[in-house]
Amino acid sequence: MSATTSHAPAVIRRSGAITNRLLGAGMPFGPNVLVTIRGRSSGQPRTTPIAVVDVDHRRFVMGAYGDVQWTKNLRAAGEAEIRHGGTTERVLARELTRAEAQDWFANTLGPYVRRQSAFFRVFAKGFFGSVAPDILGDPETAAERRPVFELTAATETARETA
Repeated sequence: MSATTSHAPAVIRRSGAITNRLLGAGMPFGPNVLVTIRGRSSGQPRTTPIAVVDVDHRRFVMGAYGDVQWTKNLRAAGEAEIRHGGTTERVLARELTRAEAQDWFANTLGPYVRRQSAFFRVFAKGFFGSVAPDILGDPETAAERRPVFELTAATETARETA
């Protein structure tokens, strides 16, 4: 993978703590959830807000900014915890092959964005258009630069968090 970036833009990194607090308090933030992944070097849990694309009962996450720290950690750990509202779920992660990712960008993500609200569509097009135009416009380049993982439930039941 030849990612063009190795970290999110400064505005995203700076807003992460606020987003974490809002999501942790149960505030809906579109497709965003809190994902906790074990650090590949430290072994310590790292929590970050990540958008989960849920299509036909299958869930995916992508490294919108390339192969960043959380994608490297997820690849190494192979599992994570997703927290949305008051529910925490352990999930297993499988990285899509480049061919699978190319198909995902072309045939899953684009239609997913088009099915969302007008506000979301405008935001997504503006955001992706300025930060990563290949995500919606060039599936081959997107698959080369941006890892995509499919998440599956590690257990059949989710647990309530306190």
